[in-house]
Amino acid sequence: MKKILALFLCAVLAVSLAACGKKDDNNPSPNNAKAGSVYFLNFKPEVADIYKEIAAKYKEETGVDVKVVTAASNTYETTLKSEIAKTDAPTIFQINGPVGYTAWANYCEDLSDTKLYSYLTDKDLAVKNEKGVFGIPYVVEGYGIIYNNAIMEKYFALKDKAVSISKASEINSFEKLNAVVTDMTKHKKELGIDGVFASTSMSSGEQWRWTTHLASVPVYYEMKEDSDGSTIVSTLEENDIDFDYSQNFKKVFDMYLNNSTTQKGLLSSKSVDNAMAEFALGKAAMVQNGNWAWEQISNVGGNVVKAEDIKYLPIYMGIEGEEKQGLCIGTENYLAINKNASAEDKKASIAFLEWLFSSETGKDYVVNKLNFIAPFNTFKEDEMPSDPLAREILNWMNKDVNNLEWTFNSFPSQQFKEDFGNALLEYVQGSKDWSHVEKTFRNSWKSERQ
Repeated sequence: MKKILALFLCAVLAVSLAACGKKDDNNPSPNNAKAGSVYFLNFKPEVADIYKEIAAKYKEETGVDVKVVTAASNTYETTLKSEIAKTDAPTIFQINGPVGYTAWANYCEDLSDTKLYSYLTDKDLAVKNEKGVFGIPYVVEGYGIIYNNAIMEKYFALKDKAVSISKASEINSFEKLNAVVTDMTKHKKELGIDGVFASTSMSSGEQWRWTTHLASVPVYYEMKEDSDGSTIVSTLEENDIDFDYSQNFKKVFDMYLNNSTTQKGLLSSKSVDNAMAEFALGKAAMVQNGNWAWEQISNVGGNVVKAEDIKYLPIYMGIEGEEKQGLCIGTENYLAINKNASAEDKKASIAFLEWLFSSETGKDYVVNKLNFIAPFNTFKEDEMPSDPLAREILNWMNKDVNNLEWTFNSFPSQQFKEDFGNALLEYVQGSKDWSHVEKTFRNSWKSERQ
């Protein structure tokens, strides 16, 4: 009997130990080997530190490891190509709209059955086709001409100003904008600025404000004429571009160059960070950039621009009907899950994103630190960014204007942008005329699209 009882107790103990050691796949913990891990390749250098904070917080709450690597500015595609080939490849990465999906289709998991996709307020924003959903937009953004209203009010108070308007909000055309900018340049000493516009960044890898954002405006108007009621981008994906509004682009670009804080010959060494620092320090009254720039402005040591003085103007180009034009609003930021990752890592990666955009902790980071205008129904009206540029985007979205659809998501390739940027630099340096820029744009667009 003692032997039988001993065997019985051993059996009970074995069952108990097995039960205690069983892992709960629905409640990931540091000891759960099947919980998976996350590797997020971040596109936005300006919020790299915040993503690391988020990763640490998620680890604290769930026990799941989140590795965050951030690509340097304008090197994301190159970094992704390198990282995706490794054994420890990113489980979350970013694609740049429909063109980006074409390049990375073999790595994109179908997300149609995820909560993340169901959260989208407008599911048409997703990158998808008849086979599934492969890219989820995670932020709506806008860009235009940022201006410091304190400097503008100082200008409009001048007794000898050459314009009849009395405030920046009355500017609604290129003609008015150019008249104000030109006259401000004449009064820059009185205004205490080095130039009206911050430096036109032309160093290698820093030309994207012109080769994508500025170029998007003339391409939008050209495609609008050919759209026949279709969306601008879908029309763009089927057509070559003649650069019909080349001269309009040139007028704005020349305005930036001729009224800058920096002489043309020195622009090849200037970066976007240089430009944003000049604006933050009050050396310039205006700069073209998007609402993501608030982090760059507010974090500059010695920043003198007050939040209440940050305002936006559309990029006017002298195109008919622009009096009703708004900002350029859209997104190029689409999250994708690496379909070649393990099942556990894919599940963990999707869970991390769903936590970020639906939990109270995650949403607090999105709104108050990342300053994203997130396109998900998990956010309430009072859960929107408080930073001034994001608020300006929301204001323009609610105005009775025509905010322009982004077209640069469907530009043929990174090579096209580099060809175009090199041609612009040659124009700035005076070694080539504008006809060379036009020719490069058209030829590179056609060859890269083919």
